[in-house]
Amino acid sequence: MSENALPHEPARPRRALPQINPVYFVLAALIVAIIVQNPAFVEPTGYMNFLKRAAPLAILAAGQLYVIVSGGFDLSVGSLITLVVVGSSMLTNNDPNATWWVIAVMFGIGLGVGLINGLVVCYLKVPSLIATLGMMITLNGLALMWSGGAPRGYLPDSFRFFGRFNFTDLPVIRILPVAIIVLVVAGFVLYWFMHRTNFGRLLHAIGDNPRAARLAGVPVNRVRISAFVVSSLSAVVAGILLGGFAGVSTDVGLGYELQAITATVLGGAQLLGGRGSVPAAIAGALTLMAIFTLLNFLGLPQPVRQVVQGLILILAVAATVYRQRRAGR
Repeated sequence: MSENALPHEPARPRRALPQINPVYFVLAALIVAIIVQNPAFVEPTGYMNFLKRAAPLAILAAGQLYVIVSGGFDLSVGSLITLVVVGSSMLTNNDPNATWWVIAVMFGIGLGVGLINGLVVCYLKVPSLIATLGMMITLNGLALMWSGGAPRGYLPDSFRFFGRFNFTDLPVIRILPVAIIVLVVAGFVLYWFMHRTNFGRLLHAIGDNPRAARLAGVPVNRVRISAFVVSSLSAVVAGILLGGFAGVSTDVGLGYELQAITATVLGGAQLLGGRGSVPAAIAGALTLMAIFTLLNFLGLPQPVRQVVQGLILILAVAATVYRQRRAGR
């Protein structure tokens, strides 16, 4: 007897569950912990002020991501923030009418710093770590020379508007800082260029394998220089916001370069290039700020923040090297 074989339906491919970056779960857990420590955080003034404080770092991290994805680092952004704040106070000279042309000058300085960083890295073949470290020292020196070590004057209210002003008496949210609006606009622009344009794809290709990208005809130098320019311009925006609510100081940008790198690492960026997400980098900045906020609520001293930040960077480098070895690169 013969049996008729029943036709088998082809197996339907299972839909893979969307992968969610772990940083979002970590951020949510930290927010819950903060609320437990300080229930007032759930009030609009609580979380809006948190976002306002985090906005400069979030913008800086999103800009830093461009350089990291391309396979480099930008250590000059903290010093550029200081130069923006100090230089703006010197140029405005307490004159509110000078705000807009001073901001334009600051963006011009940021553009120049980014171009110099990129040109030195791409054409003089100086490692980005060394090139931007030299730029960091140079910008710190310029800020001190410009101010004579003690900034004179103050930033007028028209300048501090972006970092200090809040729209109030709004329905539901009640308060909306201008800094959050700047964060949303800057974040969207940086997201668009990274994830919705050919420039972003080229950036990832260069960071993943610069030799293969060059052989494929990718303008490696031009793309890398552009990444440094984006990073520097994001530092100018962060400096304008910090000048708004932190005031004028010669150390206002101190440590922000490492905080930005740490934030991108928390967001899952690969330190050797080739992988990174703007929304995740912003979430990483919010996570880092949430860690600092929670440590403050727990009454832990300032050095603990540096220990935590250092451990995050060490673990990130170790994880990157491990992944590279597993991939055989």
